[in-house]
Amino acid sequence: MALRIFETDPAAKPKQRFADDLAGRFRSGRMVGNRPESLPTWRVTAGDPKVAEAVAQLMGGTPAEWETSGEDHNEVITTSDSVLVVIDGVKALTADMKLWGRSGLIHHCDGVESLLDEDRGEPCGCPALMEDRKAQAKLGRGPQPNVNLVFRLAEDYELGKFRFQSTSWKLAEVVHEIENDLSAHDGEVLASLSLELVEFTTKAGRDVSYRKPVIKVLKPWSSAVADDAHTEY
Repeated sequence: MALRIFETDPAAKPKQRFADDLAGRFRSGRMVGNRPESLPTWRVTAGDPKVAEAVAQLMGGTPAEWETSGEDHNEVITTSDSVLVVIDGVKALTADMKLWGRSGLIHHCDGVESLLDEDRGEPCGCPALMEDRKAQAKLGRGPQPNVNLVFRLAEDYELGKFRFQSTSWKLAEVVHEIENDLSAHDGEVLASLSLELVEFTTKAGRDVSYRKPVIKVLKPWSSAVADDAHTEY
Protein backbone atom coordinates (compact mmCIF):
# COMPACT_ATOMS: atom_id res chain seq x y z
CA MET A 1 0.00 0.00 0.00
CA ALA A 2 1.38 3.40 -0.97
CA LEU A 3 1.91 6.11 1.62
CA ARG A 4 -0.82 8.77 1.21
CA ILE A 5 0.18 11.41 3.77
CA PHE A 6 0.28 14.21 1.17
CA GLU A 7 -3.30 13.67 -0.02
CA THR A 8 -4.55 15.66 2.97
CA ASP A 9 -1.81 18.29 2.82
CA PRO A 10 -0.49 18.57 -0.79
CA ALA A 11 1.32 21.85 -0.04
CA ALA A 12 3.69 19.97 2.26
CA LYS A 13 4.88 17.65 -0.50
CA PRO A 14 8.60 18.28 -1.27
CA LYS A 15 9.33 19.71 -4.69
CA GLN A 16 10.59 17.12 -7.13
CA ARG A 17 13.96 17.78 -8.68
CA PHE A 18 16.08 15.75 -11.05
CA ALA A 19 18.89 13.65 -9.63
CA ASP A 20 21.38 16.00 -11.29
CA ASP A 21 19.61 19.04 -9.77
CA LEU A 22 18.00 20.22 -12.99
CA ALA A 23 14.80 22.23 -13.05
CA GLY A 24 13.79 20.60 -16.32
CA ARG A 25 14.67 19.50 -19.82
CA PHE A 26 14.14 21.07 -23.23
CA ARG A 27 13.07 18.65 -25.94
CA SER A 28 12.55 19.08 -29.67
CA GLY A 29 10.10 16.21 -30.02
CA ARG A 30 8.07 13.47 -28.35
CA MET A 31 7.06 9.86 -28.80
CA VAL A 32 3.66 9.12 -30.30
CA GLY A 33 3.09 5.43 -29.76
CA ASN A 34 6.38 3.84 -30.79
CA ARG A 35 7.32 6.55 -33.26
CA PRO A 36 9.23 9.78 -32.63
CA GLU A 37 7.56 13.03 -33.65
CA SER A 38 9.48 16.26 -34.14
CA LEU A 39 7.86 19.48 -32.98
CA PRO A 40 8.01 23.03 -34.41
CA THR A 41 8.26 24.52 -30.91
CA TRP A 42 10.08 23.65 -27.73
CA ARG A 43 8.69 21.03 -25.38
CA VAL A 44 9.80 21.40 -21.77
CA THR A 45 9.45 18.70 -19.10
CA ALA A 46 9.87 19.21 -15.37
CA GLY A 47 9.37 17.43 -12.07
CA ASP A 48 8.01 20.48 -10.28
CA PRO A 49 4.62 21.68 -11.58
CA LYS A 50 5.56 25.23 -10.58
CA VAL A 51 8.50 25.09 -12.99
CA ALA A 52 6.17 23.96 -15.78
CA GLU A 53 3.80 26.84 -14.95
CA ALA A 54 6.65 29.37 -15.03
CA VAL A 55 7.86 28.04 -18.39
CA ALA A 56 4.33 28.28 -19.80
CA GLN A 57 4.10 31.92 -18.72
CA LEU A 58 7.37 32.71 -20.47
CA MET A 59 7.05 30.59 -23.60
CA GLY A 60 3.34 29.88 -24.01
CA GLY A 61 1.53 26.59 -23.83
CA THR A 62 -0.39 24.81 -21.10
CA PRO A 63 1.18 22.57 -18.43
CA ALA A 64 -0.03 18.97 -18.43
CA GLU A 65 1.08 15.60 -17.10
CA TRP A 66 2.50 12.94 -19.36
CA GLU A 67 3.27 9.28 -18.87
CA THR A 68 6.93 8.68 -18.08
CA SER A 69 9.09 6.50 -15.87
CA GLY A 70 11.27 9.53 -15.06
CA GLU A 71 10.80 12.35 -12.59
CA ASP A 72 9.80 14.93 -15.19
CA HIS A 73 6.11 14.03 -15.37
CA ASN A 74 5.00 17.62 -16.11
CA GLU A 75 5.30 18.91 -19.67
CA VAL A 76 4.65 22.09 -21.61
CA ILE A 77 4.47 22.09 -25.38
CA THR A 78 5.30 25.75 -25.76
CA THR A 79 4.40 28.12 -28.56
CA SER A 80 8.01 29.32 -28.88
CA ASP A 81 10.65 28.01 -31.26
CA SER A 82 13.35 30.21 -29.74
CA VAL A 83 14.37 31.22 -26.23
CA LEU A 84 17.12 33.36 -24.71
CA VAL A 85 19.36 31.38 -22.38
CA VAL A 86 22.36 31.94 -20.13
CA ILE A 87 25.28 29.53 -20.62
CA ASP A 88 28.05 29.30 -18.03
CA GLY A 89 30.97 29.03 -20.41
CA VAL A 90 32.30 26.21 -22.54
CA LYS A 91 32.08 23.70 -19.67
CA ALA A 92 28.27 23.77 -20.00
CA LEU A 93 28.48 22.22 -23.48
CA THR A 94 29.63 18.64 -23.99
CA ALA A 95 29.59 16.37 -27.03
CA ASP A 96 30.50 12.76 -27.70
CA MET A 97 29.27 9.71 -29.64
CA LYS A 98 27.16 6.94 -28.12
CA LEU A 99 25.54 3.68 -29.18
CA TRP A 100 23.14 1.98 -26.78
CA GLY A 101 22.24 -1.70 -26.76
CA ARG A 102 19.79 -3.79 -24.76
CA SER A 103 22.30 -4.17 -21.95
CA GLY A 104 23.33 -0.51 -21.86
CA LEU A 105 26.05 1.59 -23.44
CA ILE A 106 28.08 -0.49 -25.89
CA HIS A 107 30.04 2.22 -27.71
CA HIS A 108 31.22 5.57 -26.40
CA CYS A 109 33.82 7.69 -28.14
CA ASP A 110 34.87 11.18 -29.17
CA GLY A 111 34.88 10.22 -32.84
CA VAL A 112 38.49 9.01 -32.81
CA GLU A 113 39.23 7.39 -29.44
CA SER A 114 37.12 5.24 -27.13
CA LEU A 115 35.74 6.74 -23.91
CA LEU A 116 34.69 3.41 -22.42
CA ASP A 117 36.52 2.47 -19.22
CA GLU A 118 37.77 -0.86 -20.56
CA ASP A 119 39.55 0.58 -23.62
CA ARG A 120 39.75 4.32 -23.01
CA GLY A 121 42.16 6.04 -25.37
CA GLU A 122 42.20 3.21 -27.89
CA PRO A 123 41.04 3.82 -31.51
CA CYS A 124 37.24 3.65 -31.50
CA GLY A 125 36.95 2.04 -34.94
CA CYS A 126 34.45 4.53 -36.35
CA PRO A 127 34.64 5.28 -40.09
CA ALA A 128 36.76 8.25 -41.13
CA LEU A 129 34.18 9.75 -43.48
CA MET A 130 31.15 11.59 -42.12
CA GLU A 131 28.89 9.97 -44.71
CA ASP A 132 29.90 6.51 -43.52
CA ARG A 133 29.43 7.49 -39.86
CA LYS A 134 25.87 8.61 -40.57
CA ALA A 135 25.11 5.48 -42.58
CA GLN A 136 26.26 3.16 -39.78
CA ALA A 137 24.32 5.15 -37.18
CA LYS A 138 21.17 4.98 -39.30
CA LEU A 139 21.51 1.19 -39.45
CA GLY A 140 22.03 1.00 -35.71
CA ARG A 141 25.59 -0.25 -36.13
CA GLY A 142 27.40 2.92 -35.15
CA PRO A 143 27.11 5.69 -32.55
CA GLN A 144 25.07 8.87 -32.84
CA PRO A 145 26.09 12.33 -31.68
CA ASN A 146 25.26 13.11 -28.07
CA VAL A 147 25.33 16.88 -27.52
CA ASN A 148 24.40 18.23 -24.09
CA LEU A 149 23.84 21.86 -23.13
CA VAL A 150 23.09 23.09 -19.59
CA PHE A 151 21.69 26.59 -19.23
CA ARG A 152 19.37 28.97 -17.39
CA LEU A 153 16.49 30.96 -18.84
CA ALA A 154 17.47 34.59 -19.36
CA GLU A 155 13.97 35.79 -18.46
CA ASP A 156 13.80 33.72 -15.26
CA TYR A 157 17.38 33.10 -14.17
CA GLU A 158 16.48 31.88 -10.68
CA LEU A 159 14.11 29.19 -11.98
CA GLY A 160 17.08 26.83 -12.17
CA LYS A 161 19.18 24.97 -14.69
CA PHE A 162 17.79 23.17 -17.71
CA ARG A 163 19.33 20.62 -20.06
CA PHE A 164 18.96 20.13 -23.79
CA GLN A 165 20.24 16.85 -25.22
CA SER A 166 20.43 16.31 -28.97
CA THR A 167 21.41 13.59 -31.42
CA SER A 168 21.31 16.04 -34.33
CA TRP A 169 24.17 15.61 -36.79
CA LYS A 170 23.68 19.22 -37.91
CA LEU A 171 24.31 20.45 -34.38
CA ALA A 172 27.24 18.06 -33.88
CA GLU A 173 28.89 19.39 -37.03
CA VAL A 174 29.08 22.94 -35.57
CA VAL A 175 29.80 22.14 -31.90
CA HIS A 176 33.42 23.23 -32.35
CA GLU A 177 32.23 26.63 -33.58
CA ILE A 178 29.94 27.07 -30.57
CA GLU A 179 32.79 26.06 -28.25
CA ASN A 180 35.00 28.71 -29.85
CA ASP A 181 32.29 31.35 -29.39
CA LEU A 182 31.83 30.39 -25.73
CA SER A 183 35.59 30.37 -25.10
CA ALA A 184 35.83 33.92 -26.44
CA HIS A 185 34.10 35.20 -23.29
CA ASP A 186 34.86 34.92 -19.59
CA GLY A 187 31.97 33.63 -17.52
CA GLU A 188 28.33 33.44 -18.47
CA VAL A 189 27.02 34.45 -21.88
CA LEU A 190 23.64 35.29 -23.32
CA ALA A 191 22.68 32.97 -26.18
CA SER A 192 19.66 31.92 -28.17
CA LEU A 193 18.47 28.33 -28.36
CA SER A 194 16.17 27.81 -31.32
CA LEU A 195 14.57 25.29 -33.64
CA GLU A 196 15.35 26.53 -37.13
CA LEU A 197 13.17 25.46 -40.04
CA VAL A 198 15.09 23.88 -42.93
CA GLU A 199 13.33 23.34 -46.26
CA PHE A 200 14.70 22.03 -49.55
CA THR A 201 13.83 19.93 -52.58
CA THR A 202 15.86 16.81 -53.35
CA LYS A 203 17.26 16.00 -56.77
CA ALA A 204 14.41 13.52 -57.11
CA GLY A 205 11.92 16.35 -56.66
CA ARG A 206 10.83 15.46 -53.11
CA ASP A 207 10.16 18.35 -50.74
CA VAL A 208 11.85 17.97 -47.38
CA SER A 209 11.43 20.04 -44.24
CA TYR A 210 12.68 19.62 -40.69
CA ARG A 211 13.76 21.61 -37.65
CA LYS A 212 17.37 21.72 -36.55
CA PRO A 213 18.54 22.94 -33.12
CA VAL A 214 20.70 26.08 -33.26
CA ILE A 215 22.78 27.56 -30.44
CA LYS A 216 23.92 31.13 -31.08
CA VAL A 217 26.19 32.97 -28.64
CA LEU A 218 25.19 36.65 -28.45
CA LYS A 219 27.14 38.58 -25.79
CA PRO A 220 28.47 38.42 -22.22
CA TRP A 221 25.65 38.02 -19.68
CA SER A 222 27.21 40.73 -17.51
CA SER A 223 26.56 43.30 -20.22
CA ALA A 224 23.23 41.82 -21.31
CA VAL A 225 21.66 42.39 -17.88
CA ALA A 226 22.09 46.13 -18.42
CA ASP A 227 20.23 46.09 -21.73
CA ASP A 228 16.77 47.59 -22.09
CA ALA A 229 13.97 45.07 -21.51
CA HIS A 230 12.78 45.53 -25.08
CA THR A 231 16.18 44.89 -26.67
CA GLU A 232 15.97 42.57 -29.66
CA TYR A 233 18.86 40.15 -30.23
